[in-house]
Amino acid sequence: MNWSRFKTHSYHYPDLGVSLDLSRLPFPDDFLAAKEAAVQQAFADMAALEQGAIANPDEKRMVGHYWLRAPQLAPSPELTHEITSTLAAIKDFSAQVHAGTVAGPKGKFKHLLVIGIGGSALGPQFVAHALGQPRKDKLAVAFFDNTDPDGIDYVLAGLRGQLAKTLVLVISKSGGTAETRNGMLEAIAAFRAAGLDHAKHFVAVTGVGSKLDATAVSENWLARFPMWDWVGGRTSELCAVGLLPAALQGLDISALLDGAAAMDAVTRRTTTAENPAALLALMWHFATDGRGAKDMVVLPYKDRLLLFSRYLQQLVMESLGKEHDLKGHVVNQGIAVYGNKGSTDQHAYVQQLRDGVNNFFVTFIEVLKDRDAKTSLEVEPGVTAGDFLQGFYLGTRAALSEKDRHSLTITLPDVSPRTLGMLIALYERVVGLYASLIGINAYHQPGVEAGKKAAGGVIALKLKLAAALAAAPGKPFTAEELATAAGAPDQAEVAFKILEHLAANKSTGVKKRAKTPWFTSTYRV
Repeated sequence: MNWSRFKTHSYHYPDLGVSLDLSRLPFPDDFLAAKEAAVQQAFADMAALEQGAIANPDEKRMVGHYWLRAPQLAPSPELTHEITSTLAAIKDFSAQVHAGTVAGPKGKFKHLLVIGIGGSALGPQFVAHALGQPRKDKLAVAFFDNTDPDGIDYVLAGLRGQLAKTLVLVISKSGGTAETRNGMLEAIAAFRAAGLDHAKHFVAVTGVGSKLDATAVSENWLARFPMWDWVGGRTSELCAVGLLPAALQGLDISALLDGAAAMDAVTRRTTTAENPAALLALMWHFATDGRGAKDMVVLPYKDRLLLFSRYLQQLVMESLGKEHDLKGHVVNQGIAVYGNKGSTDQHAYVQQLRDGVNNFFVTFIEVLKDRDAKTSLEVEPGVTAGDFLQGFYLGTRAALSEKDRHSLTITLPDVSPRTLGMLIALYERVVGLYASLIGINAYHQPGVEAGKKAAGGVIALKLKLAAALAAAPGKPFTAEELATAAGAPDQAEVAFKILEHLAANKSTGVKKRAKTPWFTSTYRV
């Protein structure tokens, strides 16, 4: 790594305040030129997508998350109106909540509970953590983002005594997502236990005509906001899914959208060197041999970007982790993503990154602005904590390079709504361009659907096991015997797992008698 290579492969975008350093990835001098034709095809694919082509052929859907920050680009006046009117409604509703025009039984709402999972939680959580100011936020935000009862209880404990001043967003495109439905039902039960009418606190963000939409209408919830089938969950942060909780928190959603629009304008450029998304897509291709041969480690040197790697896990892995390409060939594509934050990770897994198996490349994220305060404490003469943070970033990067561990760096001016919008838009575009380079559909998720279907089978078996136990009260069964009694003799292993779970929870009434060997243990009610 040398100054000459840095000058050649460090790209600066002054209109954005963003820089991209690719010099520590050892791609050959002719690599970019060799990929130029493929990149130009990716640009053409992206242009067609933005013009309303069916870019998700499996589900026969348009892919329109780019229109969310440029409604005038939507392929019809009707879609443009839907986007702009929804944004106006978000701003108006949030203003009414902040003013107390829309309020709870004990006055202004002070807390916000967001119920969602996947893209309906990861993006809102990332933005809330990155931009929130605990003493300045209009509403304090909490999340149900799973169907874990203990996790739900943990969040509700933080809202104890505050439900009368809590607004609840339930976010689910179909309205049938089990985790979100379960969280909604748990929240409703909590409000009822507190003597509150949940409908006067609840807001739906969902598809028009969905199960959730019908519930919100029949129960007369406070408000409803739309989700569209042309916006996937992992790219939904800049529609009502992410903008409504951000606006209610008091964040500047106009700046978020403006930042995304500014990045979109730059990443539409068809000159590769002028397009940071294209350059990043090419670096992913080089670093992973275009087949996911190495993992991507995301190391932001900023506490506020802690959740960025979790957000990227879904965006990248759900988009690119595909068994088949667009021609139907088995390709088993994908890039594994993990990360936390620097310099914390220097006291954790960076040890393995430097000295262990070399199966990764690192994306460092450098943030130039240390803090909002005008002055910063000197922890040593002439040196601040922020200076140390930069030192640890540069030191870690150098230590990895010494051992032939490859990295790239994205430099941001600050962590602000505009910059966060740029970061979201940048990675959305990278994923789309990279998917074109490797010829896969980045906009469906058949593996997720398979998991949901399998989970449904487990629930069905649980009900059969419970029925078989109830039909013979007091009679002990082994897992194998009960699976047979439930008509599923080939499901003894799953039956054992279900019975262990039932026996661990007193409310089920299932009792276990442990025996040796363990698989002869019995269960009864």
